[in-house]
Amino acid sequence: MSSPATLLPPVREEYERPLEPLGELVLEAPLPLGKRIFAQGWLRKTLIALVLIAIWEIAARAIDNDLLLPTFGATFSAFVQGVWSGELLRKTAVSMSVLLRGYLLGAALAFVLTSLAVSTRLGRDVLSMLTAMFNPLPSIALLPLALLWFGLGTGSLLFVLVHAVLWPLALNTYSGFQSVPATLRMTGRNYGLTGMRHVLLILVPAALPSILAGLRVGWAFAWRTLIAAELVFGASSGSGGLGWYIFQNRNELYTDRVFAGLAAVIVIGLLIEHLVFDTLERVTVRRWGVQH
Repeated sequence: MSSPATLLPPVREEYERPLEPLGELVLEAPLPLGKRIFAQGWLRKTLIALVLIAIWEIAARAIDNDLLLPTFGATFSAFVQGVWSGELLRKTAVSMSVLLRGYLLGAALAFVLTSLAVSTRLGRDVLSMLTAMFNPLPSIALLPLALLWFGLGTGSLLFVLVHAVLWPLALNTYSGFQSVPATLRMTGRNYGLTGMRHVLLILVPAALPSILAGLRVGWAFAWRTLIAAELVFGASSGSGGLGWYIFQNRNELYTDRVFAGLAAVIVIGLLIEHLVFDTLERVTVRRWGVQH
């Protein structure tokens, strides 16, 4: 039998390795001015917009028929005139008023459904069944029923707007809740968080990127649905929105005003996307390191 000393592991001798001196640092040459300017995202997007406007202008001059396709200059003039007279601004205010009410109502219902889905098995089954049934159904297809139930008014618009917002937002939110790590869930349970407190303090912050994605999709669906609904049945409560403005000018063959109304729809969509959602994303998920 060997002695205990022979079972000890061998000890490696210590040594020092001198560091080699650093060579001269070679600084990379700065990028040319043109590449540095082109690296700006806003500039690239502006160039794309200018190219699209140029294509539009060339096509309009080639067709040479303002009734079919007005030039960019004519459309811009009609847009400025509509803003200056206040008509385009009033129509936009009507549409945005209805949109915000429907959007907020749909978002609230989506939050209630997803909170029930992550809290109870029955709520999960209800959300799964309802989204499978109604999410593939286009919102505008429900407009005839909305007109029967609520008449020619804001109620019909709110009904289709809630349908447009509810299901994509509920699906994204629930998917975000499901992706929250189990460790984070158990941490909340250890602190005694249950029910709505667990949802608000643990699940919502962790699933915020998915929730914001759902809010973006819901906004896009709601905006398209509202314009389409206004095009179908026109004015609401005696005053129409942007969709009614487009429909009315189409009937009167003012194609430049039709394009001005479409331009207003696009401009509002871009402003909401960049000023609201990008800002909200920058001050939340990117600032907290949840998303890069």
